[in-house]
Amino acid sequence: MSLSPGDASPPHALILPFAGRLTVACRAVLPALQLPRLEALLARLAVQDDDVQDDDTLSPPHERALARALGVQAGDGMLPWAALEAQRADLPGAQDAAWGRVTLCHWQVGMSEVVLGDPARMAIESSESDALLAAARPFFEEDGIALFATARPGHWLARSALFDGLATASPDRAIGQPLAQWLPMSDAARPLRRLQNEMQMLLYTTRVNDERTARGLLPINSFWLSGTGRLPAPPPAPAAPPAVDGSLRDAALQDDGEAWAQAWQALDAGPIADLLARSRRGEAVILTLCGDRVAQRWAPVRRGLVQSFLSRFARQRPSSVLEQL
Repeated sequence: MSLSPGDASPPHALILPFAGRLTVACRAVLPALQLPRLEALLARLAVQDDDVQDDDTLSPPHERALARALGVQAGDGMLPWAALEAQRADLPGAQDAAWGRVTLCHWQVGMSEVVLGDPARMAIESSESDALLAAARPFFEEDGIALFATARPGHWLARSALFDGLATASPDRAIGQPLAQWLPMSDAARPLRRLQNEMQMLLYTTRVNDERTARGLLPINSFWLSGTGRLPAPPPAPAAPPAVDGSLRDAALQDDGEAWAQAWQALDAGPIADLLARSRRGEAVILTLCGDRVAQRWAPVRRGLVQSFLSRFARQRPSSVLEQL
């Protein structure tokens, strides 16, 4: 039986994106990965929720897990992250309009395919983002899309009826992969595809990119739309979000097995050790492990003496847990 909602204090919750990875190099390091604190913590917890989806869903497991923790329900590719961000920023139309995230990025054009680079590695400066926003705004407004700057350079919020019911892929799904399977191809997305073409031509000629390439940086040659949709009615009640630790993300997306293993060992010595210490003090802790297909929510259970004794001898090796994600 899981701990009841009436427990004295709220649980300490942690979501780990990319805790498991299907790529070759990351899977290769799993058998030798030693995570003693994670092993000890999992022995004190049990899987309370096992969200299993295809590895080609538009919304990755860690985003689905965060949405559930916040009380947000929506279809695949329609988790309304942009609307939630607009609500927090108190932007006009946040409560009743459809929104999307516009993320400036680099598309690597090859001989036979186009691959999305990681926007987080673009090192876009505030002045660059502001200049491109001013240049892009008239093109977006022609299609009825209102653009808003945010505190993150290269990251804009967009408000438009075009985003209502439009499923879009999270960048974390598409990074490093051919874009054909991740771009919205429905008839409803046709104006966006045209806008994307117009923006690519605009970005090709902008002075911002001339200066970036002169500094040895990748040019900003496109944008990625994600987080589309509107807030449910009524909107979810404000909730304290769980901690989301993204320290595995970069190595996982680059399929750098050695760096991924090192990031896991740092997690084991840091945040996981902290959760373990809290659990041993009798505090409620929740750990959600997310991979490419699965999000597993591990939570405390009340066990009798016999079950507690037997659990010490039935520990699951972390590598076996992670390879199932």
